[in-house]
Amino acid sequence: MIGLRRTKIVVTLGPATDDPAVFDRMVQEGADVARINASHGTQADHLRRLEQVRAAARRADRSIGVLMDLGGPKIRIEGFRDGPVRLEEGRSFTLDTALAPKAGTVDEVGVAYQDLPRDVSAGDALLLADGQVVLDVVAVNGTRIECRVRLGGELSDRKGLNRQGGGISAPALSEKDKDDIRFGAEQGIDYIAVSFARDASDISRARAMVRSAGGAARIVAKIERQEAITNLAGIIDAADAVMVARGDLGVEMGYAELTGLQKTIIYESRLRNRVVITATQMMESMIQNPVPTRAEVSDVANAVMDGTDAVMLSAETAMGRYPIKAVRAMADVIEGAEKYELTHTSTRHRVEKVFAGSEEAIAMAVMYTANHMKVRAIVALTETGATPLFMSRIRADIPIYAFTGHEATRGRVTLYRGVYPVIFDVGAATTERLYHSIFARLLDLRLVERGDLVILTKGEQSGVEGGTNSMQILKVALD
Repeated sequence: MIGLRRTKIVVTLGPATDDPAVFDRMVQEGADVARINASHGTQADHLRRLEQVRAAARRADRSIGVLMDLGGPKIRIEGFRDGPVRLEEGRSFTLDTALAPKAGTVDEVGVAYQDLPRDVSAGDALLLADGQVVLDVVAVNGTRIECRVRLGGELSDRKGLNRQGGGISAPALSEKDKDDIRFGAEQGIDYIAVSFARDASDISRARAMVRSAGGAARIVAKIERQEAITNLAGIIDAADAVMVARGDLGVEMGYAELTGLQKTIIYESRLRNRVVITATQMMESMIQNPVPTRAEVSDVANAVMDGTDAVMLSAETAMGRYPIKAVRAMADVIEGAEKYELTHTSTRHRVEKVFAGSEEAIAMAVMYTANHMKVRAIVALTETGATPLFMSRIRADIPIYAFTGHEATRGRVTLYRGVYPVIFDVGAATTERLYHSIFARLLDLRLVERGDLVILTKGEQSGVEGGTNSMQILKVALD
């Protein structure tokens, strides 16, 4: 276990992580979850990297979760005949869905999304290359979208395109996404992220596809469209986890609103007992530099202090020059930020809500008790990870250990703030033998000392999902 750092680190796999020695070091430095970006590479690449992650986890004797990020309907321009072009402000520029893929010039370029002319009209603003180039739509004629350059700059092949304010009608799940979902289900991936989700139905559709393919992956809703903000509550309720995908979200909503939106999404996700990941450009400068900027340090720290479950590295680890140092820097910033979080001995988390069941009720009772006693650790005997999830919604500096014999559950809880998976088989042990085994495991891992108080949660019948219905305060002893 990487100390008692509570906020988790998601690292993106790519060419820079393909050396097993590099990824082993990243795990040692604190990587908790590995992200496979389905927008890049083949399924053969994904499988190779997945096997590498699992081998590294075995070598480190740790659980490493896996998140597969679906490509989604990323709207992109096509390519240019003679390489990148520079668009000058005030000049005309045309997007044409009928243009050949490599026929682009300084005057026009093709677009891969054939329905774009139906989704835009005169007066709209189109943002290319993450908002670095802005076009004002003058007219739409058949396949041609005639524009004037408002903000110029360099434009190269396959850059992304957004309509300011949202409104692109492309479905959240493409045919490629459906194939990737089947792959993820077959490989037992822990989380599948839905890109450009618009509403709860997109999340429900993805979940149905995963289950139909025989998978048990939890669904992550990426918030990156204006429509997702409009339908935020419904999306959060439909998902298991939420990602603040700040790249496209910042483009569609405007960068001035991004920080406020991030804080809102984190707060609403935690309020609804959902996991939340903060992502995109968190340590972007470390793609090329060995240390982060002070602004990046502040960015990561603020997300941590707002209560995010995890922070994510993207190109910093996938293709950066310093993937190991990026993980170490992020871990250092997290640990520094968590020192300044006050211990929360009181909370109003969901005090006006009706609890979902006995698991949530027990979890709330545990956290209230733990925050008012000198408890060294919380041990949750869990089948699915539900009880530790509920506990992790309340801030505390008391570690929550998810004791489970299920590999899938251990992978799942790697994303939960302040929750640490521990291999443990309950079996058919008597109560006395069970306590002895739990204490022995805690002592063996040096997580507690004899005489420490721990809180244990469990169900009356082992092996039953949703059966947690009791909590006990125990003193660690092997006599």
